[in-house]
Amino acid sequence: MDKKTNNKLLLTIFITVFIDMLGVGIIIPVIPSIFYDDGSFFAIGTSAKTISLYYGFLLASYSLMQLFGAPILGTLSDKYGRKPVLNIALIGTLIGYLLFAYSIITRNLPLMFFSRMLPGFTGGNISIIMSAISDISTDDARTRNFGLVGMAFGIGFILGPTIGGVLADETVLPWFNHSVPFLFTAGLTLINIILVQIIFKETLKVRKEGRVNILKGIGNIGRSFMEPRLRGIFTVVLLFSIGFTFYTQFFTVYLIEKFSWSEKNIGLLFGWVGIWLAITPGLIVRKLSYRYKPKSLLFRSMPIVALGVCLLLIPKVSWVFFLINPIIAIGMGITSPNLTTVVSEQAGPERLGEILGINQSMQSLGNLIPAIIGGMLTSINISLPLIASGVMILVAWLFYALIFRSKKEKNSNIQDA
Repeated sequence: MDKKTNNKLLLTIFITVFIDMLGVGIIIPVIPSIFYDDGSFFAIGTSAKTISLYYGFLLASYSLMQLFGAPILGTLSDKYGRKPVLNIALIGTLIGYLLFAYSIITRNLPLMFFSRMLPGFTGGNISIIMSAISDISTDDARTRNFGLVGMAFGIGFILGPTIGGVLADETVLPWFNHSVPFLFTAGLTLINIILVQIIFKETLKVRKEGRVNILKGIGNIGRSFMEPRLRGIFTVVLLFSIGFTFYTQFFTVYLIEKFSWSEKNIGLLFGWVGIWLAITPGLIVRKLSYRYKPKSLLFRSMPIVALGVCLLLIPKVSWVFFLINPIIAIGMGITSPNLTTVVSEQAGPERLGEILGINQSMQSLGNLIPAIIGGMLTSINISLPLIASGVMILVAWLFYALIFRSKKEKNSNIQDA
């Protein structure tokens, strides 16, 4: 493809990711509030432990279905192309948002679980986008282009949580409630589907025949530990995903339970975080990528995330969180695109969707474990999920450092020989 076509595709991808992450960001302050602040889903006298377990299981239901669905979508995108599979993923997301809104209106907890499981299964759109970017990127430009996705992610987070917090707050307008953000997000997803259908151009050049296996996600996890080239980096992906997910899933609960934050205040905080997530890929990652290799940047960025998460446990006044969270956002803004780049380097063009599907499986497992354990930890002590987050991210960094050093020493020995 020529440069003009590539730039047009990148712009299309940017818009697609922005709308998708805007929808994801909108629900961040809402779901914890439904469980920990609203209370209308549960009978009077329901224990805090039971509510925490339900919250954890709801989060886990999405990740569990993603574990099965993402590799299937990856295989299908290698076989049939990125565009048609991306449309399927977005349609599943649209239906899920509509059903979730209806479950809130009708106070139907089983339907709420189903409405998270459906888009979980079809929610492999980000891995498809990553495959499309790799399809059109040279080795030198891959990290910068992944950083562009990080910028769209960040801008979506600037607006998403703030919009979600406002739309769920009945003090802003009387007809605002917890269902409104999901209806709004469904509308955004519909726009996204239309845009992809009209302006997204197919990027897959080499198609690969592959069998669809519903248990492939489970097999991917086992296979990632069996293949020498994949074992190390996917262990890092898993450990880091577990650590960071403890933060994303339970920091809002920490704010509600310990500091009595409203949806609107949570939305404003995450909007502030989104500004830094947007600044980091655009101003920092793109410049650093010219000077440092992705493997080198990961060694420096992961401990920044761990430090930021640990600092969250210190403040006694809540405004300090506006000073700490940018540290986490900067570290994550550097880590995410570079970790994806290192993973994508393990695959040839014909296996790219498959490898990124495995990567999504590891991230889904990393999302699943904290969702189950975090609810239990929260019922014991509200600070435990954040402690677990910092510890797991630090372990991921130490393991990565061990891999990096071992490979460096091995290459040095080969050159000496």
